[in-house]
Amino acid sequence: MMKATTLALTALTLTSSACASNYTVGQQTTAPVPVIKYNLTWKCEDCTPEEKYVLEELQKQTKITDKNALATIMGNIKQESKFISSICEGGARVSYTECKSGGYGLIQWTSIGRYKGLGNFCAKYICDPSSLEGQTRWMINEPIFQRVLPEFEGRGQTISQYMVPAYYWLGWGIKGNREVYAWDYTEKFVLA
Repeated sequence: MMKATTLALTALTLTSSACASNYTVGQQTTAPVPVIKYNLTWKCEDCTPEEKYVLEELQKQTKITDKNALATIMGNIKQESKFISSICEGGARVSYTECKSGGYGLIQWTSIGRYKGLGNFCAKYICDPSSLEGQTRWMINEPIFQRVLPEFEGRGQTISQYMVPAYYWLGWGIKGNREVYAWDYTEKFVLA
């Protein structure tokens, strides 16, 4: 009993002293080991440069950390545009000003308000509305995405559950393979 109490007190003393800013071992005073904070993010080594860029920006510019949430967003973008920023609905590769009907770009902005929103945003913030970078910035800052963003930030849901806010964000007419693509991304993503 005495031995157990002595061991417990010794462990408590060592633990307490390990938390101090400096402590003495024998005749030597030692500073604590600095704590290095690592920011782990989801990476996709098997993805295209465009996919990697969007994945990185989603994590830098939002608080989305959930693998399924990111995979759902990425799967939806793949369904809409295959990450081709200069794509007009129907497949034509044209600049922002040359897409005259249907959706345009990463998420196929279709309504006149959303389409003009992309152009106005890029005019104001000096970006190219035909570029991956400009469209990614607009996509993240667009009011419709901002309304559903809290649903993607730290909810811990399934891909099927995340498809609900994705639908409110995009309002797709045809679901297509977006959920299959999302599942594929979950297999490719690694935390690094």
